[in-house]
Amino acid sequence: MIIECIELLKKKSMALRYVVKKTVFGFDKQKTEKFVAKNVITNTVDFQTLCEEITKVGLVPSGVVKFVLDALIDTLNINLRKGISVQLGDFGCFRPGIKSRSQEVAEKVDSTTIERVKIVFTPGNKFRSMLRTVGVERQTESQKKAVTPAPSGGKPNPDTGSGEVPDPAL
Repeated sequence: MIIECIELLKKKSMALRYVVKKTVFGFDKQKTEKFVAKNVITNTVDFQTLCEEITKVGLVPSGVVKFVLDALIDTLNINLRKGISVQLGDFGCFRPGIKSRSQEVAEKVDSTTIERVKIVFTPGNKFRSMLRTVGVERQTESQKKAVTPAPSGGKPNPDTGSGEVPDPAL
C-alpha cells in the first residue's frame, strides 16, 4: 500500500515552471535591463491537507500526524531561539541566521545593524536528490491564466505576480 501511494505521488509530479521577468540590477551603474527566469508557485498545501497526505502515505492516524508535527514545530522553535542548529536526518537542517548591513569598521557593527533574523534551511539527501532530477519548463501564457487547484484540496497561491512565495520572516 505504501509503495502504491509513493508511486502515485511520483506520477503526479510535474516539472517546475518558470516565467521570464525583466529586471534591473542595482549594482549595474547603467541600470541595464536584463531578463531572468523566476520560479512560479501555483499552489499552497495547507497544514490540514499536508497532515491528510502524510496519513495516506505513512498509514498513521491524522491526529497523531498533527500532534507530532505540532510538537516538531514547537521543538524547532525552542532550539532555534537558543541558537542551536537542528538536523532532521534526510529531511535537512534548520539553523538560525541573520542579515545585517555592512560597516566600514568593526566597532560600528552592533545589534542595530541587524536588519532581519531568519531561519536557514539546508536540504538533506532526499531533497538534494530531487533537485538534481527535477524537470524545469517555461510557463506558457495559457498556463499563466489557468490556476490549477492544488492536489488533495490545497489552496491556489494568491501570488500570481512574481511567482515567488513571500518570505514569512519579513
